[in-house]
Amino acid sequence: MAKIRHPDRLIVGWREWVSLPDLGIDWIKVKVDTGARSSSLHAYDLQEFVRGGERWVRFKVHPVQRNSAQVVQAEAAVLEFRSVRSSSGRATMRPVIVTNIALLGFTWPVELTLANRDAMGFRMLLGRQAFRRRFLVDGGRSYYGGRPQRKKSKQRNIGRHRSTVGEVKEEI
Repeated sequence: MAKIRHPDRLIVGWREWVSLPDLGIDWIKVKVDTGARSSSLHAYDLQEFVRGGERWVRFKVHPVQRNSAQVVQAEAAVLEFRSVRSSSGRATMRPVIVTNIALLGFTWPVELTLANRDAMGFRMLLGRQAFRRRFLVDGGRSYYGGRPQRKKSKQRNIGRHRSTVGEVKEEI
């Protein structure tokens, strides 16, 4: 059987860093999940409201795994409420929003269901519909788009206070 080649498609790993510029999220690590149809974003404290005759939702996001100190509050128009079946087989109604996602220099709109993913390993799941006809997934590699730069630590490097002959200099 002949292999089908897609030279026009970029490759992404099974884990990637993306941004959600419309929501004010500079970086969030996603699991690129070929087994999931839809995409989901970790969200909590959901509050529905009406703006200009349309349904909206205000919510909070912890964009960094294992870090509840960093919080981003966002608002988005609700596209619809959809029944979504989790990996455990339980169906729940979730709000669906449309927002832009940026990965590998490309930005495009995606539908995201909002759910509390605190107990999950990733704050965001990128399902097949989000990357179909855009990317091929390499299940054995991660971070084709690179990683965000970490902020420099404020800890001091003790070694930099030593003179060339090994004497420790006093700080004033």
